[in-house]
Amino acid sequence: MKRTMRAGFELLSRAQTDKKRGRQTHPSPRKAKRTSLPGGPLFTMERLTEAITKAREGFLSIQNPKGYWVFDLEADTTIPSEYVLLQRFLGREIRPELGKRLVRYLRSRQLEDGGWPLFTGGKADMSATVKTYFALKLLGDRKDEDYMNKARRLILSLGGAAKVNVFTRITLALFGQVQWHTAPAMPIEIMLLPSWFFFNLYKVSYWSRTVIVPLLILYAKRSVCRLGPEEGVAELFVTSPEELRHLDRFVPKNLRKNGFILLDRLLKLADSLMPEGLRREALKRAEQWTITRIQGEGGMGAIFPAMANAVMALRVLGYPHDHPDVVRGINAIEGLVLAHEEEALCQPCLSPIWDTCLSLSALLESGLPAEHKNVTDAVEWLFKKQILVPGDWSYHTPDLESGGWGFQFENAFYPDADDTPMVLMALLRAGTLNKEKYRERIRRAVNWIIGMQNSDGGWGSFDIDNNHLYLNEIPFADHGALLDPSTSDLTGRCVELFSMLGYDRDFPPTARALKFLQREQEDFGGWFGRWGVNYIYGTWSVLMGLKRVDEDMSQPYIRKAAEWLKTCQNADGGWGETCYSYNDPCLAGKGESTASQTAWALLGLTAAEEVHSSSVQRGVHYLLSIQNSRGKWDERAFTGTGFPTVFYLRYHGYAQYFPLWALALYRRLRTGKRSIQDQNSLESPADLSFPALK
Repeated sequence: MKRTMRAGFELLSRAQTDKKRGRQTHPSPRKAKRTSLPGGPLFTMERLTEAITKAREGFLSIQNPKGYWVFDLEADTTIPSEYVLLQRFLGREIRPELGKRLVRYLRSRQLEDGGWPLFTGGKADMSATVKTYFALKLLGDRKDEDYMNKARRLILSLGGAAKVNVFTRITLALFGQVQWHTAPAMPIEIMLLPSWFFFNLYKVSYWSRTVIVPLLILYAKRSVCRLGPEEGVAELFVTSPEELRHLDRFVPKNLRKNGFILLDRLLKLADSLMPEGLRREALKRAEQWTITRIQGEGGMGAIFPAMANAVMALRVLGYPHDHPDVVRGINAIEGLVLAHEEEALCQPCLSPIWDTCLSLSALLESGLPAEHKNVTDAVEWLFKKQILVPGDWSYHTPDLESGGWGFQFENAFYPDADDTPMVLMALLRAGTLNKEKYRERIRRAVNWIIGMQNSDGGWGSFDIDNNHLYLNEIPFADHGALLDPSTSDLTGRCVELFSMLGYDRDFPPTARALKFLQREQEDFGGWFGRWGVNYIYGTWSVLMGLKRVDEDMSQPYIRKAAEWLKTCQNADGGWGETCYSYNDPCLAGKGESTASQTAWALLGLTAAEEVHSSSVQRGVHYLLSIQNSRGKWDERAFTGTGFPTVFYLRYHGYAQYFPLWALALYRRLRTGKRSIQDQNSLESPADLSFPALK
């Protein structure tokens, strides 16, 4: 069963197929080599090289002396709003200048209708709007300001603050704006549920687990931060908050969901009947679980919602503000704050591992030698960040040795099957497999990836077979992202990795993965992208894997994918896709052109052996035409995904390393050179031992 949203999906129209090779003018002794672009101007290979050189120099100039790259990571206004609310809950004052910058940031993202969106170009979202309005009030803005009036009118016109999602409802309960009974039941006794029970902490994803456990403590204590009447948001409700009770409604003809809603109501009725001894034991377990996972410098799970919940939970349990665990948790949160000259925001997390491996791959493809100091520094830093201790993933695979990479500076419990293959492929491009001191580290990482393959042949991010889809029906999971099932983008990446190591399509993990990918292909030809927006991202990742494993790229299912990408190209030569394609697959591949999505499309088409097509030439021209004088690309679009339909990300690095990568690869192939990836891929399997295969 495919995991994408398919309701109402229609086949997209196809455009005429481009010729396999575009025309090319031959240079005379007095003329530079030029590439012709149907319907557009010409660009010279010298212009292409100039663009690549400028971009590369920019990367080299911003590398941290320790060897890594890290770019800003921006979410919607809910994260900085939650940061403001957290400071109030903890009784911490926000510095006046920082407060002013936060206000400027929040106000500047408001839409004309008064609301706040989930991404640039999106429509107003009720929950984001309520949280942002609330944060502005706590920062000192009066409710009678014009922009506050506009926001309030919009919220009331949409049914009032009672219509917010579950996480916002919990936030309102934490500040006494609604009663705790309006939130879905989450009894602390969840900590004691056995592995065979229909719900268990290890049946939900890493991000859900790290958010839920400290939240269970807050639920059990019915924690409330009291506000003055002028600070609250009672004016955002159509019905008085005191009168609200059951906000999760039964759905006609959905027996499973209705069953969970009924169970929710029964749990609330039974809450006072729970044995005190049982509750104390569950609370003790939740506290210990939280303390164990807050020991590192990165905070709980190294993601803001979990970090914030953990610190609040410890304070509610009586930990003093100067307790080492509280101090460490607060410092990790403060490390997410970005204070620019005029504005300030709070990031949802940090992305140095991801930014570094992608920057490294782009630089190597651009021609930077593997022995260059910037490369060797990045390689050494990445190996230092390899996780060699067990984490939550080992709950289901206790005999699997560790060896993966996480996303953040420090997140030892949660390496993932997205960063790990990307890091490994960057390291292989740098020639590390030829160096004896790295071989054991590489072996452990590859073995970990093999051991994390799901039974359906694909890969999720953080856990094995985390696919209990019925749990997305519980009232707490109204965001629909409680789980971490197999996805095409990660699976394509793992296939690509194995093939770089010389393992062909008969390699058992690869064979299973290829079957998974063929099952998951959409009717129109593309693949769903879980962690990037959306079908362009997924299709790029899969095509790269198929090409690397020497799949016959003339096969109908691959040609269908390539033709779909070409039909999505915009008139300006670029590609773009709106985040709303997660809500409506009919919008797959549709949206204003962006640098990052254009680069993905180019990389995908290049893998599909379309390097000489007019589509690719026009795409290259588009990237050259929008590069700024500093050698960078400007992009405000959110092309990264946190949770489809509810949470998106703007990776400020995406518009830098992906275009460089795409242009560099195009130049190599058009000038008759092999890619750096090709040059460092093995013809026969690497001499490595993988216990996970046994």
